[in-house]
Amino acid sequence: GCKFVTLACYDKSFIIQLINMLCVKTQVKRSPISGLGLFADEKIPKGRLVWKFEPKIDSLLTEDDLSELTEVAKKQFLNYAYFDSHTKQYVLCGDDARFFNHSETPNCDDSHNNITVALRDIEQGDELTVNYHSFDGQMSKRNIP
Repeated sequence: GCKFVTLACYDKSFIIQLINMLCVKTQVKRSPISGLGLFADEKIPKGRLVWKFEPKIDSLLTEDDLSELTEVAKKQFLNYAYFDSHTKQYVLCGDDARFFNHSETPNCDDSHNNITVALRDIEQGDELTVNYHSFDGQMSKRNIP
């Protein structure tokens, strides 16, 4: 499962506990699919938990919350957030999971509530992908095939 990670600040006198929502080692790099993507930095076996929702780090916004943002902030938020049609809220991943790119043949499954699992063995260096149609209730509004 996911673990707690301890990060030390420069003066090493202050330690922060950060809940790791991504449950595998990853890197953000240029993607052949679109812009930046999330890449495996370790071999990931089929069925492994890749990501889970963590309310201490991820953000949930309602339509009313979204309407209170400036247009610039709203545009930035919506670029990385998705609309969960079950909860009727927007979800913004607070870690690099926001860099999962869309694929019609994904290697990760995001259709389960608040978790992502590997659909097949994933090699180190492979881009991690999900099918946005399986969880984004406003996919039709996006400019993604």
